[in-house]
Amino acid sequence: MGMRGVLFYAFLAVFIDPCRGTLMNCEEVRKVFQMKEIGPVKSIPETPRTGSDLQVCLSKNLTCCTKKMEERYQVAARRDIQNLLQMSSSSLKFLISRNVAAFQETVDSLVHQAENHTHAVLLQTYRDLASPAAAPIGEFFTDVALFVLGSELSLEEASHRFFNALFPLVYERLVEPGLSRLSLPYAECVRVACRDLAPYGGAPSRLAAHISRASLPGRVFLQALHLGVEVINTTDHIQLSRECRRGLLRMSYCPHCQGLTASKPCMGYCLNVVRGCLASLAEVDAHWREFVRSLEMLSTRMHGAQDLEQVLLGVHELVRDAVAHAQMNAPRLSAQVHRVCGHPSRQPEQVSSVQHGGAGQDSLPLKGMVRDAEDTLSNRRKEFISSLRLHRAFYGGLADQLCVSELASGDGLACWNGADVGKSYTLRVVGNGIKAQAENPEVKVKEADPVISQVIDKLKHVNQLLQGKSIPKLGTLDQIETGSGDGYSGECDDEDGCWGSGNGAAKRRRIVTILTSENSNNHRYHHPQTKDFDQMNSGTRGTQTVLLALVSICAFALLSG
Repeated sequence: MGMRGVLFYAFLAVFIDPCRGTLMNCEEVRKVFQMKEIGPVKSIPETPRTGSDLQVCLSKNLTCCTKKMEERYQVAARRDIQNLLQMSSSSLKFLISRNVAAFQETVDSLVHQAENHTHAVLLQTYRDLASPAAAPIGEFFTDVALFVLGSELSLEEASHRFFNALFPLVYERLVEPGLSRLSLPYAECVRVACRDLAPYGGAPSRLAAHISRASLPGRVFLQALHLGVEVINTTDHIQLSRECRRGLLRMSYCPHCQGLTASKPCMGYCLNVVRGCLASLAEVDAHWREFVRSLEMLSTRMHGAQDLEQVLLGVHELVRDAVAHAQMNAPRLSAQVHRVCGHPSRQPEQVSSVQHGGAGQDSLPLKGMVRDAEDTLSNRRKEFISSLRLHRAFYGGLADQLCVSELASGDGLACWNGADVGKSYTLRVVGNGIKAQAENPEVKVKEADPVISQVIDKLKHVNQLLQGKSIPKLGTLDQIETGSGDGYSGECDDEDGCWGSGNGAAKRRRIVTILTSENSNNHRYHHPQTKDFDQMNSGTRGTQTVLLALVSICAFALLSG
């Protein structure tokens, strides 16, 4: 029997009359009631009483429970199971949340490195251009970081805005170099004329396309992680049915009414009760397993043109080549600018003498953020996926884990079978899931929890996106973003994946941001919208229907803790 069994029966001998088999006093019940902070002890009777007013903890013997205590016990039972759910999921939730933060930190570091490379290349190749170009370069990479992390901005517009802002500097230093700077009105005219003159060829659109293509898988990956946290938060706070609450009360606290405060339920009894209560969560299992597999599949596709790190660290080459293209076409550009803006109007030479002095250029400050060679997006993803695999069966075995680890009595020990202690549990033990509960003798389950059903729908659709599949009426993820989806096209068979290039100014790239309002407010990046950009947004109201459809399907709602 073991020492635990001996102590248990010694307890019974003290508090239960062995001749009559009835409870002698309620002192132990009072102690446990107070210790667990279930409610005020004044509601506990001094001596056992008949339990004619009880609704769940019915017994032929005398009881230490009142109807008020029974209500308090039911609240405690619900609190206990929800605490256990949160404890069980804490490591999984921490794993995902930590990697969301790590992904954002790595992107932050990567963008800084890409920005520094661009500064350094301009300093090396076009010394006079590097320092004044720092502001537009910084603004552009701010937009890039926001886009990578899920912000609703047009990278096409951001790229053109960057190159437009760069053109007056390129013009005055490389196309028509002079001893002084262009006047502000003339410089503004040159900036406005840039888009029509196309001094960089197709570089602005190519840059946006390369970054968009490389960012899209990462954006989906990050959104999926946020959805993973949402799923856990939702299941942690599952609404327990009336039948479930009564079943938990009967299993956990009804033995207290008979003074059996140290008893634990028999394993089969516990499984029936908890599997009934968590039947809806068991339905999440298959979709959660697919979620983990889909994240892994997407991760393996993030290479080459879809390797964000490789693409961002190559931005400086494209910018350098774009400036070289403008310099090579200096005569044509000079004539075109003269036709649009007239002959150059320059500021007095002394105003710009500091700007063109070489002394300050060699010491151009670069934002320092040293990255560990191992701290790459690829390595972080691999480590995360490896850890996440350990949790792929989390929902399928949740009820069993709670009983085995926390709730049920161990083998060979006296256990509570729902009516008495010491006798085995002889009723049929059902399986997991909604259908299996039809034969559950302890908890009747009528239907799936609608909130959990919504979470399952979200998982289904994000799994489709992670796998690069089309969604009816919307198309692939790239079509959803560009607003060009017009139907269901089945699985994508593109060898490079299903992520489009996303170039073209008319394709206002949109994606539902999954950053919470709290995260958005605290994010280090902020770039105010320009007037032109606001006007562009006002002309794209039609894309909001696509946004609403994506919200309804993927429902990447703001996380509410």
